[in-house]
Amino acid sequence: MIIIGEKLSVIAKRVRLAMEARDKGPIQEIAERQFREGAAIIDANIGPAEDGGEDLMQWMVTTIQEKVHAPVCLDTTNVSALEAGLKVHNNQWGKALLNSTSNDPERFPVLELAAKYNCDVIGLTVGKGGLPADAEERAGIAAEIMARAMEYGVPLENIYLDPLVLQIATTQDQAVKVIETIRMFQDLNDPPMKTVVGLSNISNGCPKALRPILNKYYFLMLAEAGLTAAIADAAEMAEAMHEKALIAEVMAGKTLDDPKKMAEIVKTVDVIMNKTLYAHSYLEM
Repeated sequence: MIIIGEKLSVIAKRVRLAMEARDKGPIQEIAERQFREGAAIIDANIGPAEDGGEDLMQWMVTTIQEKVHAPVCLDTTNVSALEAGLKVHNNQWGKALLNSTSNDPERFPVLELAAKYNCDVIGLTVGKGGLPADAEERAGIAAEIMARAMEYGVPLENIYLDPLVLQIATTQDQAVKVIETIRMFQDLNDPPMKTVVGLSNISNGCPKALRPILNKYYFLMLAEAGLTAAIADAAEMAEAMHEKALIAEVMAGKTLDDPKKMAEIVKTVDVIMNKTLYAHSYLEM
């Protein structure tokens, strides 16, 4: 499993202020910590960055790779900023990853960049028609992205298909559909297509105490379905791997010595699988 460290995002106040001030300290500290915790790729999310995006992305890539010998996920809707980042990316530590192309014609130029620079690219299975309803619709969009990628000269092995994780608090039924999609994506090609998710989307809007619980268990369920990579908190995912055996035991019908942990696992899995209705207080019910 490839973990793409998610912590360098413009959404975080500390990161945003460091970007604005071109202060390397916080950026490198966060990047190094994620790398130590197990992230193999570092995400650099600069947002839309409509003004000065090219300079900012170049600064982010060089700042990260100055301290961390790992590839960077270039995360922005600004295509010019993506190319600027690719120009300075040090490929001796692996291919850059572009986030992302999709079925929206405005995102087709990202495939041109992926072909030009021989880098990896995330294919988000959405288009101008709105959010996909189920696994079949996601698979249909994925097939279109794959065909388009080949037209642009992007090898299929350079693509990570993203089924789009949605908030469980508002679209609970989609959580299990994404798991089904990960399984379905593996049948689209031989060898199977690589897959990726923005994992923490599952817990957006949930109470702070619940977020790591939902993130960790959902990660393990997606991994079991065949997920290749996750944009996630590396420390949380390391914790999840330590709990993998416990979840397997519970799913196999075994009773744990710790009743609180047992209830946490059963209730969380049931919510993710849409067997019980999500509520912020679901663990207390």
